[in-house]
Amino acid sequence: MVSGQSQSEKEKQKEKAIDDWLPITSSRNAKWWYSAFHNVTAMVGAGVLSLPYAMSELGWGPGIAVMVISWIVTLYTLWQMVEMHEMVPGKRFDRYHELGQYAFGEKLGLYIVVPQQLIVEVGVCIVYMVTGGRSLKKFHDVVCSDCKQIKLTFFIMIFASVHFVLSQLPNFNSISGISLAAAVMSFSYSTIAWVASVDKGKQEHVEYGYKSDTQERTVMRFLAALGDVAFAYAGHNVVLEIQATIPSTPEKPSKKPMWKGVIVAYIVVALCYFPVAFVGYWAFGNGVEDNILVSLSRPHWLIAMANMMVVVHVIGSYQIYAMPVFDMMETVLVKRLRFPPGLTLRLITRSAYVAFTMFVGITFPFFGGLLSFFGGFAFAPTTYFLPCIMWLAIYKPRRFSLSWITNWICIILGVLLMILAPIGALRDIIGNIIDKQYKFYQ
Repeated sequence: MVSGQSQSEKEKQKEKAIDDWLPITSSRNAKWWYSAFHNVTAMVGAGVLSLPYAMSELGWGPGIAVMVISWIVTLYTLWQMVEMHEMVPGKRFDRYHELGQYAFGEKLGLYIVVPQQLIVEVGVCIVYMVTGGRSLKKFHDVVCSDCKQIKLTFFIMIFASVHFVLSQLPNFNSISGISLAAAVMSFSYSTIAWVASVDKGKQEHVEYGYKSDTQERTVMRFLAALGDVAFAYAGHNVVLEIQATIPSTPEKPSKKPMWKGVIVAYIVVALCYFPVAFVGYWAFGNGVEDNILVSLSRPHWLIAMANMMVVVHVIGSYQIYAMPVFDMMETVLVKRLRFPPGLTLRLITRSAYVAFTMFVGITFPFFGGLLSFFGGFAFAPTTYFLPCIMWLAIYKPRRFSLSWITNWICIILGVLLMILAPIGALRDIIGNIIDKQYKFYQ
């Protein structure tokens, strides 16, 4: 009996040692402001610069409505996830799939959550590889316009080289400095974008109507723009993992500091998104480029600086989205395949992941265009309605109560988004293939 007990004690200690090594659960001493800038870094992607273009495809009325409704709905679903993190006394759902398993069952929860979460996180990492490379290239071309042209491939490699080093940082708390710098940069280049637009003023002969010549094309572009706006609010895939780093006791649960951080983050998101989208569209109308910095083009030094800020921000964002993937890989290797946890394992797995995202980014520099199609199936559920379905499954609110109605509204909006956005994106992809717009290894 004693040996059996000591055996189970040993097992528990071994399990605890592994949890103390894994990136998500290894450090639980984060402050509330860590969650603020982690959430800003995760949510405010470089996609904010394409919001004026999305507005030009949506028009004033629908554009403002979609921007504001998305902000409210995603804030609500984020609140749900923060609340559900510790709803079972004495247990914390440190990962999105753990919450999924509790709501839908051990196997089904994994099958529902993990594929979607991986599509979002790996997809975002690949897009950020390309975005980082492109912004470095733009910086180089602006600063040194007479220099010899260098292929985008090499800039993506330069950007990736930073991640081979940074990806060795063990957990979320160890990247908090990078995340803070990234959050500051995202706010800075968003501010540059809208202040420079105000300075430029409303352009002559500016038009606010839909610019597509046929009704079919207008509708398709409208749907694709819906997707662009929806995917601007995609930080939910890492929110439980961020909350897992905050200390928690029955008297002081982690949801209080986490929610405080989320509120600050969402105020910053509003200050980044709304002015850029509305002022950019006001200044340039439907002639706005899909990157507002291209429309601004002058002064050169400001555009160069903004592009460098995008690079710093995307470095932080890549790390935030990569951390849960590292956690999944290391969990499988250590718990399932019984590899010994240690530096060698971490070095090999994380370097392999960075190399993979770099290779895909170099091969498919147009990956961002594809993501709006695939992303429709993964971004919309994980951000807009999966938390609501979990809430209904776990808390079972009374039919037609306020909570029940609110959740069903969010689910219906989210499902519509999931169906409609990829249709518009697919039409764009087919058009680009026909026009031979997609080039490998640029």
